Amino acid sequence: MALATAFTRLFGVRYPIASAPMGGSAGGALAAAVSRGGGLGLLGGAYGDPAWLERELPVVAGAGQPWGVGFLSWAIGVRAVELALEYRPRAVMLSFGDPRPFVERIRSAGAAVVIQVTDLHEARQAVDLGADVIVAQGTESGGHGARKGRSTLTFVPVVVDLAGGVPVLAAGGIADGRGIAAALALGAAGALIGTRFQATAEATVDPAVVRTILDGRGEETERNRILDIARGSDWPSTYTARTLGHPYLDQWRGREAELAADPQAAQLAYQADVARGEVPPLPVWASEAVDLITDLPPAATLVAILAEQAEKALDRAGRE
Repeated sequence: MALATAFTRLFGVRYPIASAPMGGSAGGALAAAVSRGGGLGLLGGAYGDPAWLERELPVVAGAGQPWGVGFLSWAIGVRAVELALEYRPRAVMLSFGDPRPFVERIRSAGAAVVIQVTDLHEARQAVDLGADVIVAQGTESGGHGARKGRSTLTFVPVVVDLAGGVPVLAAGGIADGRGIAAALALGAAGALIGTRFQATAEATVDPAVVRTILDGRGEETERNRILDIARGSDWPSTYTARTLGHPYLDQWRGREAELAADPQAAQLAYQADVARGEVPPLPVWASEAVDLITDLPPAATLVAILAEQAEKALDRAGRE
């Protein structure tokens, strides 16, 4: 069964699979490997650090396959987008915040505008802005997402209906081919996958973090702002982050307001605890589907495995 969709036709890729542009782990090697494997690899441009972009952009651009780059809309300026566009990505993805300052610059460079949305207000805005692809992110996702979002299962079809003919990618809690098949059944044109690609050979992830992901369970994840407050992160309060367990969650759960009342003191205490080795320096971002991640394959191999699993799942569903 072929997995040809509006997404694969738009980008000329073999499979309806994109790797999430995860800041800190989706470097040039990972994005390039996903693209070589037949998906769309997205570089994790995150905050738009120029030195990082200048190092990683040539790596993915040199893969000779369609690729893209993703940014945090709330955290970047136009210059970061312009720097990425110099390397001629096929797509630029904007997430979390107002995409309007960047859309026309991306479009005028000939790249596809991909906008990730976490609620219906953002989805309507993406349609109004003429997004070429919309990513509908459910609350099962690892890392940051809407504080008051909806699950992938219910959110994706609503966005598909709202988007009309615009291809929609499902995101959040997808870590194997069955999840991709489910996304396609919901009307999506593919899936954007994050945590699963953190556990690949090319991801720039600390081995201890990888081990935590491989050992993790979905029920051990929770969405919170505690770690953003404690770390002094500038993330807007409208977004929380799903992580695996952390000592600060146990210490401050239900006391967010108290922690936020003196953010400077909270940050100093957190830094001191990190220095003493009492807490890890960074949270482990992980989706509710973390149970399904049990190995560390090359990313290109993983793309093919996911596609094969999706084809089998769709074929099985059609016969039973």
